[in-house]
Amino acid sequence: MLLLKYLLLSAGIAMFVIAAGILTYDAYLLIAWQRRRSNLDPKAGAPGLSPSPGPSPKVRWRKSVALVMLAWAPLLISAGIVIVPSGMAGVRVSQTKGTLAETLYPGVHFVVPLVERVELFNTRDQLFTTGISEDSLAKGAAKGEALNVQAPHAQALHVQAKEGLTLGLAITVRYHIDPKRLDYIEANLPQPVEKEIVPPVVATAWRELVPGYTVREVFSAKREEVRQRSAEMIRKRLAADGIVVKEVMLRDIELPQEYAKGLESLLLKEQENDRMGVETEIHQKQVKIAEADAEATKVQEVKQAEGQAAVRVLQAKGESDAMQYTLPLKQKQIEQSKLEAEARKEATVKNAEAAGEAKLIDSKAEMERRKLLAQAEAERIRLTASADAERMTSESAILKQNPLLINKIVAERLSDKLQIMMVPADGKFFFTNDVLRGMGAPNHVSQAEDVEGSDRRPQQ
Repeated sequence: MLLLKYLLLSAGIAMFVIAAGILTYDAYLLIAWQRRRSNLDPKAGAPGLSPSPGPSPKVRWRKSVALVMLAWAPLLISAGIVIVPSGMAGVRVSQTKGTLAETLYPGVHFVVPLVERVELFNTRDQLFTTGISEDSLAKGAAKGEALNVQAPHAQALHVQAKEGLTLGLAITVRYHIDPKRLDYIEANLPQPVEKEIVPPVVATAWRELVPGYTVREVFSAKREEVRQRSAEMIRKRLAADGIVVKEVMLRDIELPQEYAKGLESLLLKEQENDRMGVETEIHQKQVKIAEADAEATKVQEVKQAEGQAAVRVLQAKGESDAMQYTLPLKQKQIEQSKLEAEARKEATVKNAEAAGEAKLIDSKAEMERRKLLAQAEAERIRLTASADAERMTSESAILKQNPLLINKIVAERLSDKLQIMMVPADGKFFFTNDVLRGMGAPNHVSQAEDVEGSDRRPQQ
């Protein structure tokens, strides 16, 4: 919205500038035409010049006036847009109706141009301070500059006490303007209220209140009471004018120099008197404490004796009562022991029976296991014998078909005892040929089977 306002304002000013530029340009053309006309010879044209300057240029009054009239529209619209910034509040003041009741809070508002205007007020918390403030003193010390004590905020508020002595008060009042009563403030109070209303009201309240107290009461005894009463007076008076007071602080009090010295000596004497009074009270309290300790010791001893006697009586009574229950309790313990012994005996018998049954079951299981193992071993032997018979039958058939396999078998049996075997190509010196030469085929086969059987038996 602020951009729109500035755009409208710029458009209006631009129209005024354009209208002025058009009139200026037309006036320039008219003046140039008149100069050309005055330079011509009235009887005959001068050499190199045209005999006539041409038609007279016209000034565009209508277009300029139209632009000027049109420029007022964006200017009036922009004048009707009012923006209230943050921390502020406004009130409309009409030229015909005076101050209007509605408060304008931060944001965009529309007013009647040329008829209404907006007066802005600061609604933030403000401080009215008398005397040198701590912040100003710290800043001045940091910069190494002397404070300007002639400034209004650096002057203390001087009031008179009940004794007629003048005190300097350093006061800070925190307040803010009530936004709901801006119409009343604008219409009835002098402006600005921060300078015209607040300082006189604060000073008057303190100057009416402090004369009812002595310097000592204001300085120490009733300082908080004086501050609270002054705060209440200031709050009531400024509330009627639409100013809300949040806090009134009494920061410091400047005493007269001579009174300060006397007060210091008096305070020292009072401190000494208070110290002696405190020491006296301490001694009295120590005496009372000693008496109380002695009385407490006496009472404690009496109570201890009474307690010991009562304990003995209770112990004797307890022993007497305990004897009545001891015998039945012992009898019950004996019966419980008998029952436990019988239970252990029964448990032992049952455990023995269970162990016997378990052993019997284990022996039966072991017999069954051995029987199964014997059957399995017999079955294995039977299968092995059957397999060996079938193998021998197949081997005998193979030997009948190939008698030379006997040489191979003998060589395999002797191979672990011979490192090198050299056989002639014709086989004349191989001893098995000489052995088998005079034997028939049936004898040869039976010998081979005997050799094979003898080699197999040790393996089984």
